[in-house]
Amino acid sequence: MEGVSVASPPERLLLGPGPSPVHTRVLEAQARAMVGHLDPWFLEVTDQIADMLRTVFRTHNQLTYAVSGTGSAGMETAVTNVVEPGDTVIVGVNGVFGGRIADTAQRAGADVVALEEPWGRIVPVERVASAIKAHPGAKLVALVHAETSTGAHQPLEEVGELLRGTDTLFLVDAVTSLAGVPLEVDAWGIDIVYSGTQKCLSVPPGLAPITFSAKAEDVVERRSSTVRSWYLDVSAVRRYWGGERAYHHTAPISALLGLHEGLRMVLEEGLETRWARHAEVGALFQEHVQDRDAELLAQEGHRLPQLTTFALPGDVEEAPLRARLLAEHGIEVGGGLGTFAGRAWRVGLMGEGATHANVDRLLDAVDDLLEG
Repeated sequence: MEGVSVASPPERLLLGPGPSPVHTRVLEAQARAMVGHLDPWFLEVTDQIADMLRTVFRTHNQLTYAVSGTGSAGMETAVTNVVEPGDTVIVGVNGVFGGRIADTAQRAGADVVALEEPWGRIVPVERVASAIKAHPGAKLVALVHAETSTGAHQPLEEVGELLRGTDTLFLVDAVTSLAGVPLEVDAWGIDIVYSGTQKCLSVPPGLAPITFSAKAEDVVERRSSTVRSWYLDVSAVRRYWGGERAYHHTAPISALLGLHEGLRMVLEEGLETRWARHAEVGALFQEHVQDRDAELLAQEGHRLPQLTTFALPGDVEEAPLRARLLAEHGIEVGGGLGTFAGRAWRVGLMGEGATHANVDRLLDAVDDLLEG
């Protein structure tokens, strides 16, 4: 079309709730030559992706792959493949994404038991235990490990112990936690976990890593009704990622090449080292932003290092200041959602963004805006 110029993005430092900064190695991987999604070379690449995801998830689950869609597609895959009409599903709802799991389960026909907590708080294990006792036949318990809307860091290990040896599945949203904070899928007894590429993996959005335990696979195989999504039906998609390598849909080749390189970088750094880097950088930022009279909004003792929600001091209007941060300093942060809307910033220090230099640049910019 005449007059339409090349779409050349401005320089931005992405310190919001996602996407996170992407290393040039990943971008270069996504720009490599196109091959077919059934090319033998590319099928070897997908096998390597599945193996690396098992390492990052800390699992031996055979059914581990990347959903062709964003983290929300991972959520729908996780829920709709195991939930059938009339099932009871227990969901911790302490932010936007717990609410989305509950919504998705309702759309799948479940009777949802919502364990609602104030925004910024975790769901206490005692509440989960009481709900399991009241609903011993529940098909599923679902929790958000890292609630991106609030910055709350949900404990999981005790819930996994509660469900170990029962028929109830344990589902976890790890969109913002994978590769940013410890996540031990097998050791903690988690049956289904999904994530997204655009957070602590520092890969562009568009894929949703996911893993199913053998227990969860058995539930999928024994379901009495058809999965309500053709595209996300695990029993069909697994034929592409498994031994048959059968066509289901055209895999997003360039996106998967980017994920392959991003996972290589995670493993080069080492998971424990990466967790420690996020913890150290997040703690540094949270300490110094409080020096500027900001109020941290997530529950003390359960704050994510990679995603911080805070209210600005006094009567400062957050939206105009956030707009100036982008326009004058080229830094993107997120605004509050839900009950935090209009009063909070959400700062992500994830993946490539979790550095001392980025903390310094952001705090200097905040000082400049508050003084101006």
